[in-house]
Amino acid sequence: MKTEPQLRKKVRNWVIVFIIGLVLSGVTAFPLETELAFMAAHANIFPSFMHNWITNVYLAIKTTNQNYPYLSYGTDWLAFGHLVIATVFIGPLRNPVKNIWVIQFGMIACAMVFPLAFIAGPIRGIPIYWRCIDCCFGIFGFIPLYICYRDIKKIEAFGTLGKQ
Repeated sequence: MKTEPQLRKKVRNWVIVFIIGLVLSGVTAFPLETELAFMAAHANIFPSFMHNWITNVYLAIKTTNQNYPYLSYGTDWLAFGHLVIATVFIGPLRNPVKNIWVIQFGMIACAMVFPLAFIAGPIRGIPIYWRCIDCCFGIFGFIPLYICYRDIKKIEAFGTLGKQ
C-alpha cells in the first residue's frame, strides 16, 4: 500500500499530465489552417481512407478564412475554453481532497464527449472514424482523472484514519 505522500505525488503528476493535455489541445486550436495545410501536404502519413477528408477539411478552413475570417474566432474561443478549464485543475494540485469535485467534473466532461461525437457528428457530416478519434480524447482524459479520483479517495481515508 502506498503512503499518503506517495499518493499525493501520483495524483499531482497525473493532474499535471491532464493540464498539459488540455493546454496542448487548446493552443493547437489557434493555428488550425496552418496545421491542416501541413497535414494535407503530408496526407500520405495517414491511412488512405483519411486523405480526402483531411484535404476537404483543409480546403474548407482555408476558403472560410479567406472569405469569412471572423468565423475562426469560434475556434479561438474553443482554445480559450481549454486554457480556462486547465486553470481550474490547479485546485487539485494544491489540495486534491478539497478539490475532488474538479476531478469529478473532468470525468463527467470526458464522458460527455461520446454523446456529442455521436449525436452532433452525423448531423455535421463527420465520418465515423473521426468521431472515434474525438472519443479518444474522452477516454484518454478519463483514465488519468479516474486514477486521481481513486487515489484522492485513498488520501481522504488516511485523513479519516488519523481522526479516529
